[in-house]
Amino acid sequence: MKALSVEQRITTIYTNESRRVLATLIRLLQGNFDLAEEAMQDAFVAALAQWQRDGVPDNPRAWLISTGRFKAIDRIRKNTSQDHHLQAFAHTLSAELATELPDDDDAIEDDRLRLIFTCCHPSLAMEARIALTLREVCGLTTEAIAAAFLVPVPTLAQRIVRAKNKIRDAVIPYDLPEPEQLPKRLEAVLPVIYLVFNEGYSASSGGKVVQRDLSAEAIRLGRLLSDLLPHADADGLLALMLLHDARRAGRTNANGDLIPLEEQDRSLWNRAQIREGCELVVQALKAGPPGIYTLQASIAAVHAEAPSAKETDWAEITGLYDILLRINPSPVVQLNRAAALAMRDGPEAGLEAIDKLMGLKNLKHYYLLYAARADLFRRMGLSQEATCCYQQALDLTQQEPERRFLQQRLSTLQNN
Repeated sequence: MKALSVEQRITTIYTNESRRVLATLIRLLQGNFDLAEEAMQDAFVAALAQWQRDGVPDNPRAWLISTGRFKAIDRIRKNTSQDHHLQAFAHTLSAELATELPDDDDAIEDDRLRLIFTCCHPSLAMEARIALTLREVCGLTTEAIAAAFLVPVPTLAQRIVRAKNKIRDAVIPYDLPEPEQLPKRLEAVLPVIYLVFNEGYSASSGGKVVQRDLSAEAIRLGRLLSDLLPHADADGLLALMLLHDARRAGRTNANGDLIPLEEQDRSLWNRAQIREGCELVVQALKAGPPGIYTLQASIAAVHAEAPSAKETDWAEITGLYDILLRINPSPVVQLNRAAALAMRDGPEAGLEAIDKLMGLKNLKHYYLLYAARADLFRRMGLSQEATCCYQQALDLTQQEPERRFLQQRLSTLQNN
């Protein structure tokens, strides 16, 4: 087998190690994100030249961190000769050069956790948390993040800049939360990961249902958090994402058209992911009272293990939604419970539950409310009412595959 060239090895090291290197450099450079990014890039450029001559070191990651710290000091000295504050900063960094750099995995992974918790700090707006996490923790380019969320590149770039400025100006510490702060801080981290996953699993707008790269990044983040910080809520979120993603291959046809859950070919579902997700659900449930992600994952597990929609244990799913509503009484959870109730007790029971939600402000422009109502009318044989609701849903959705699906439902009703 042909040996990899130095360039190929550096590319592999960049893929596998750059986020770890960056996380540690941010700590060593006192939370200066921009300086750390520049220093890391300088270190990789230096590696390309030096490793060609001297060979790849035994510990490339430690070499890159050490070189990055020296490069950062050089940058400050060259660019800040008249700035006494930055000169003092450079002097401080120089004085710390004798500090032993972390070369064990535990210390490096602590830095990765620091980076996640800083990027997802509750004082940052949710949009900023998402953008900064994808950029700094995952290493996605600004252009890629903007394209995934259908946001102009300058707008996305400004979000990242503002987030970094907020971290600097508010003196947000680049540190791990104390044990007593952990549950509260996780409340700021987990929704970021789940929002990224949801945008990848079911895009809010655009021409595709699925953006696989985005959902894969969210699962990677969830796995990282679960590995580095064993916690029931983190395990529950990872389980939820794995179980949903396991159904990905059956959700659309070759043309990208949406296939409803009850019509999906379950042989296409990823059984290995389902097994892992179910094992994580059990693990999370054993850890204590279930949180919102563990309960949602429990519901997803019942779906995933059922041979068909008809053979699904809808009574168990409805009961799980009842528990979920007690800790998260959101209108969307109420709507999902109504859909499960319709499968358990019939469309009339589901419609009665949905009608009670029609006046809720949070659901007024939620197309799935009208789509669910339309489907129940269709199952009851009330074509006129179903047509009206499908049209309302069609007017509200911005996702092309969803629009095609709703239009198909309308056409079928009108042709019967």
